Amino acid sequence: QVQVMESGGGLVQAGGSLRLSCAASGSIFRINDMGWYRQAPGKQRELVASITRFGSTNYADSVKGRFTISRDNAKNTVYLQMNSLKPEDTAVYYCKVAVRITTEPTVYDNWGQGTQVTVSS
Repeated sequence: QVQVMESGGGLVQAGGSLRLSCAASGSIFRINDMGWYRQAPGKQRELVASITRFGSTNYADSVKGRFTISRDNAKNTVYLQMNSLKPEDTAVYYCKVAVRITTEPTVYDNWGQGTQVTVSS
């Protein structure tokens, strides 16, 4: 069983910064991709940023140049540094971790419970 725990959300004024963290623990052989998603009220969940085990990154166009994703493989942790925040960044942010639990190649997606980010204008 794998546990995924996010932290770091909160309320910030427009133009401010927040740093989200997500740690995975439990029955983990290896973690492949890690990513951050967000879901605003009345909208579908969308990819914000993702990072491979080897550090290759992918960003939504709406956050390029403002957000930075990084990871610490030794700690099974992924981070999202969010700068120049805008009111439209307000959402619940979810972490997704793709985990191999044995030497078999099967990968299981595990989600955190979400953390609220609110940006006031």
